[in-house]
Amino acid sequence: MAQEHEFDIKKFYSYKENNRLEVKRASGGLPGSLWETYSSFANCDGGVIILGAIENADGSITTTGLADDRRLKKELFDMVNNPKKVSINLLMDKDVQSYVMDNGDVVLVVHIPPANREDRPVYINDNIFGGTFRRNWEGDYHCTKSEIKAMLRDQPDDSTDAKILTARSLADLDYESVHSYRNRHVAHKETHVWRDLQDHDYLERIGAAKIGDDGALYPTAAGLLMFGYDYRINYEFPEYFLDYREELDPATRWTDRVYSGTGDWSGNLYEFLFRVIPKFTQDIKIPFKLDGIVRVDDTPVHRAMREAFANCIINADFFLPKGIVILKHPDRIVFENPGGIRIGKAQMLKGGVSDPRNKTIMKMLNLIGIGERAGSGVPDIYAVWKKQGWREPEVEESYNPDRTVLILPMSDSKKKSHVSDEKTVDAAPKQNLHEKANHKTAKIIQLLRDRAECTTHEIAEYLGLKAPRTRQILNELADKGLIIAEGNNRNRKYKISDSKISDSVSE
Repeated sequence: MAQEHEFDIKKFYSYKENNRLEVKRASGGLPGSLWETYSSFANCDGGVIILGAIENADGSITTTGLADDRRLKKELFDMVNNPKKVSINLLMDKDVQSYVMDNGDVVLVVHIPPANREDRPVYINDNIFGGTFRRNWEGDYHCTKSEIKAMLRDQPDDSTDAKILTARSLADLDYESVHSYRNRHVAHKETHVWRDLQDHDYLERIGAAKIGDDGALYPTAAGLLMFGYDYRINYEFPEYFLDYREELDPATRWTDRVYSGTGDWSGNLYEFLFRVIPKFTQDIKIPFKLDGIVRVDDTPVHRAMREAFANCIINADFFLPKGIVILKHPDRIVFENPGGIRIGKAQMLKGGVSDPRNKTIMKMLNLIGIGERAGSGVPDIYAVWKKQGWREPEVEESYNPDRTVLILPMSDSKKKSHVSDEKTVDAAPKQNLHEKANHKTAKIIQLLRDRAECTTHEIAEYLGLKAPRTRQILNELADKGLIIAEGNNRNRKYKISDSKISDSVSE
């Protein structure tokens, strides 16, 4: 398990059941629901199952004890090694430990590590589509076919963007984008050996095209995504969508926007990149610095933002909905991409390991000087932000559909965060109930502005509340007409109702 989620028996009675911890009585043997939780934890970030305990009404944990913990442990390993029961055994002996509590009760603590992408989905009962689970704040849930297919796409080591697209042709590419890219490549490395190649040879060298079995040259997925026309890209990637929005004035939904599908520009990744970078970096202060007699207009913050944008692109799963979204607010910039974090959030923050979905696109960006430090991008961003004295960036991951969000605050670390810690807020002695409610409302509205739509568990995680309390707040907001609920039960998602937002939040 990741270090921040390690279990400490000394803190047993301070724990509460959450999306990383599950307790089960197990008085009559291994409960059947244990395997759903095993699958859930394995397909997320891991977790801990405690056998011989129950959750109280207030969320605290009480031990009930086990009559024969050794028998349970043997039964657990017998079943986890049965491929008809579980698709893969992730447990080692050290992951299953017995503890004797102060009151004499024995509990069995099972550490479930996160599965590597090559082993996902982890499923039970020999049924991949009926036995694959994930975890949210409401408990274990069945994964959708879309989630399972996304995990299967991530299994191979081959980069998905290297696929040759024999149904497409090089005529599907926008050659203004190709030539602009080539000019940037030469500007970055003037003496590169590919500079004088013909376009078709050059595209093959950078991975944008491949020779098919018939001897003809076809675009690769990377080539189409980087240089293609968006309506042609949508033939291969129906969910492909790019969206940049500036939301600098609370009175208007957006003050500037660039998005694909409009028909007045190519809509490809390359052109989007260089249309948008100047927009979200234009307000960054540039200290006076000379390189010889030439002023240096690039700063570590500029480079970190380009790195964030590159990460967003090279880790995107373009088969998933919602697309790439970049939001510029007065106090922060938000980068969102479809697809989860393949190496896990903990490793992403630690750095040193690079496992992008789109390795070919990463190579193309590297050739023009973007994202050259593979595996160190996110830690470098954190380091730059710390040096600036800004609030620490935030990385969020959500499921159904898989999505990764990087939030880059652009304000002093001493100033109040737009995502204030709820315990700090609730501890303010003079804050009345109306102010607290208004604060939660504002946070939910801001989240829905950033994400467009969210599930209950995503909002609960954002607020730091349990699901029942979050549902209560959401129902109240829906009754007031501030938000709109769509779908039923686990598939329910919430959107903002723009018509009433301004007045209600300012009341």
